[in-house]
Amino acid sequence: MFPFGHKIATHCYNRFSTAFSEFAYTGCMHFILVDSADARGCIALFSDDQLFQVANHPAEDSSSWLLPAVRRLLSDATLSLTDLDAYAVCAGPGSFTGLRVGLTTVKAWAEIFQAPIVAVSRLEALACQAPPVTVAATRFVATYLDARRDQVFAALFDLQGLPFDSETVTGLANFLAKVDNTCGSTPVAWRTPDPQLLEREPLWPSRLAKGDTLESIQPPFAAQLGALAYRKLLSGQTTDALSLDANYVRRSDAELFWKDHASAVKA
Repeated sequence: MFPFGHKIATHCYNRFSTAFSEFAYTGCMHFILVDSADARGCIALFSDDQLFQVANHPAEDSSSWLLPAVRRLLSDATLSLTDLDAYAVCAGPGSFTGLRVGLTTVKAWAEIFQAPIVAVSRLEALACQAPPVTVAATRFVATYLDARRDQVFAALFDLQGLPFDSETVTGLANFLAKVDNTCGSTPVAWRTPDPQLLEREPLWPSRLAKGDTLESIQPPFAAQLGALAYRKLLSGQTTDALSLDANYVRRSDAELFWKDHASAVKA
């Protein structure tokens, strides 16, 4: 059912199932994070909420990068997949193909090794960083990621990381106008790896005048995603292989092409 994921799971199990874990008796929670949402993804190992080791996504596609990266990280930490308490995965938003590779892999691990899965959002992870200390009056955090095609993945949150609406894909000008309408004169803390996109928006200077701040978050996003995953693990917000699903936000390129082609044929 999940050929690529089973290949990773069984390969890592055969290679490292007899490995001795130096962390086995510490009582800590150990989990691996898979972020294959796009080229800014990573694989990371955590001990509780502490980032132990991370491997950045290189230029090649996720399917050829993921297996060796998992193998190296587990080997360096003298851990096996059976030593891990859970598997965390970025469920979106991001590339259709990239997300599918990551989720398929984690589904396979969970089925084989019977450990829970925690799904995390990049946008929520960016919003859940430490509360902004420089914007005392703020009650809002806005996060966005470049989605290409002159669009962004975006969402507006409160300071506890609770969304005001569903994550969306839209033009940044539209999202900025929506934030301005929702927040009014209340300052907003903006967090993004793509600050240059916001800085060239005509409405941005007026938001700066209201006290908004713009924080650039550099990839990889392992620390942010791992902290959110750990919090969800502690609160029991986990899922299984059957229930795990991606948050693509928008349709894939293939689906968009098929829909447009079908419309043209009907016309």
